[in-house]
Amino acid sequence: MTFKNLAIICSLTLTLYSCGQNKTQVNDNHSYELVVKDLDIPWGFVFLPDNSILITEKKGALIHFKNGTKINIKGVPEVYNRGQGGLLDIQLHPNYQENDWIYLSYASSEGDDQGGNTALMRAKLQGNGLVEHQLLYKATPNTTKGQHFGSRILFDTEGYLYLSIGERGNRDENPQDLSRDGGKMYRFHDNGSIPTDNPFIHTQNVKPAIYSYGHRNPQGLALHPQTGDIWSHEHGPKGGDEINIIKAGANYGWPLASYGVNYSGTKFTQNTSLPGMEPPIHYWVPSIAPSGMAFITSDKYPDWKGNLLVGSLKFQYLDNCYLNHNKVVKEERLLDGLGRVRSVVQGPDGYIYVGIENLGIVKLLPSKQ
Repeated sequence: MTFKNLAIICSLTLTLYSCGQNKTQVNDNHSYELVVKDLDIPWGFVFLPDNSILITEKKGALIHFKNGTKINIKGVPEVYNRGQGGLLDIQLHPNYQENDWIYLSYASSEGDDQGGNTALMRAKLQGNGLVEHQLLYKATPNTTKGQHFGSRILFDTEGYLYLSIGERGNRDENPQDLSRDGGKMYRFHDNGSIPTDNPFIHTQNVKPAIYSYGHRNPQGLALHPQTGDIWSHEHGPKGGDEINIIKAGANYGWPLASYGVNYSGTKFTQNTSLPGMEPPIHYWVPSIAPSGMAFITSDKYPDWKGNLLVGSLKFQYLDNCYLNHNKVVKEERLLDGLGRVRSVVQGPDGYIYVGIENLGIVKLLPSKQ
């Protein structure tokens, strides 16, 4: 095939997709330090008050990294390790130093049907084991499909607990049906009970924990440092990854409105927006496959303070998003080519830490050293 013919084919495949390449500019005026090495898929991690780190490995291991040593924690719930499912996110209770609660999301096979679905639990770390396990939520039904479990955990400024669950590969039923789990954002009290002001709490035949719906596969959650708003990003299909600001009761459109197309290139909807549905504040074409999300509030990065960081699994970089009034006005690639970026956390020391598949956790240094 000649170069001319290849160019014609790319053009016909939709110019927007730029032959599947991402054109974001690379910023190489930074470096990194490998903090935790030899991790497979560090799906999530948190810093404990003593600055040690708890890390979830998708395959089902919970690792305590302390004083340079990795310790495997016992008492981790059994996970349904299939496709995108496994041991997923981890968060500490806002009052962790008083109550010791640790929250985990994971793919669970608990229930009558074969397969698994996303679950939320909490437990306490005692020595090298988890104790006082409490299952707070388990999505149903189980399915043997391996895609779209979500899932991130977040506490807001008022102490409410949020959980994202993907639509589990059931595009045409789950995300728009409020009687079904999947394709939703959920809101709880810290003990798993349902707040009485949840938007659908008084609606019949609705899952009362639902806070918003019409999502595909949200794998990023972060609180805006000034407004306290909940920001989320989610995977689109071929194109159409989104950043959204989550609002109570809002419908985010999937699959009725999207900037993406089927993986074959055919369209499943003619609509990029519809009345009564929330449009994304930003979208990516082609898809970058976003995972992990954090705002920079630290003075360690004066040129980037206030920016939003989003990991790219597909193109293997950390997307540095410059914001202006809730709009992404510029993007640049950090840690370009280092590996699939799975998780992003601003540490207690103000540095950004990034979980990279088949590498480990690295600390982002603001300039080359």
